[in-house]
Amino acid sequence: MITRRKVLLAIATTLLAMPIAGETQNARKIYRVGYLGNSSASLEPDLVEAFRQGMRELGYIEGKNLVIKFRWAEGRYDRFASLVTDLIHLPVDVIVTAGTPGTLAAKNATGTIPVVMAVSGDAVGTGLVKSLARPGGNVTGLTTMASELEGKRIELLLEILPRLARIAVLKNDINPLMAIQFRQTAAAAKSSGVALEAVDIRAVDDFEKAFASIAKARPDAIIVLADRFLLAERERILTFAAKERFAAMYPYREFVERGGLISYSPNYAESFRSAARYVDKILKGTKPADLPVEQPTKFELVVNMKTAKTLGFKIPNSILLRADGVIK
Repeated sequence: MITRRKVLLAIATTLLAMPIAGETQNARKIYRVGYLGNSSASLEPDLVEAFRQGMRELGYIEGKNLVIKFRWAEGRYDRFASLVTDLIHLPVDVIVTAGTPGTLAAKNATGTIPVVMAVSGDAVGTGLVKSLARPGGNVTGLTTMASELEGKRIELLLEILPRLARIAVLKNDINPLMAIQFRQTAAAAKSSGVALEAVDIRAVDDFEKAFASIAKARPDAIIVLADRFLLAERERILTFAAKERFAAMYPYREFVERGGLISYSPNYAESFRSAARYVDKILKGTKPADLPVEQPTKFELVVNMKTAKTLGFKIPNSILLRADGVIK
């Protein structure tokens, strides 16, 4: 005969077991994060590792409670729509993007899956969010646009070339950010008394004509605007700049590590690591619309002294003392 005491004991045992079962179920939850890259894994290993490191620090371990699905555009922005569709159909819980074109493609493809910008240009100006403080919709993350960035690049070139008068600006107008970046560069150039010559490169086939035009015009320096297609094709740009002995300002340190003269940019690795914080908050239930977009607080100045010596440019101590990286 079952006693009252045994019945109560059985009920108590059942109730105690319920939270444990729930915790076990949550612990076994495997989150699926889509990663939409502009170029390729071989070109951005440090940035991918920075994001992975950020996720590990927050307790997400690939193969245990996290799966990251990578999709790469290989510098072809026309591929973004199909890549995003692929991620949506997997499906994934969050999409992490690396650049303005990919983020726009994700925003246009889904209004329900959260999108975290590991890096983007002018998030407000390109229509990705309503405002930095209150992004609204399903997109949030980090923007790398700072109003003083383009002016600082010209200022640094003027320190190297005090008689700087004309600059050729390499840009890719397929990227919606280019118009904004060029306007800011033009405004900074005008205030410094420097003339700009825009050179648009939208595809690999455009390089030969663009380089011939620059070589003929013989500007005093080159500025490359931030664009992942141009980053993917950096070897072409670096070879040309070295051959024609141009001083060139680059938007990514990867250019300088491969032989470019100088770069000034946000700390992209820090941005990708910080993107993990957004992913974590979203996976824990916070809506993207409630997460303010962050602007860069850390910038990197990198100089290649070997290249400077080869090209015959003297890098002032004022730059070397501020440099975050000096390649010798």
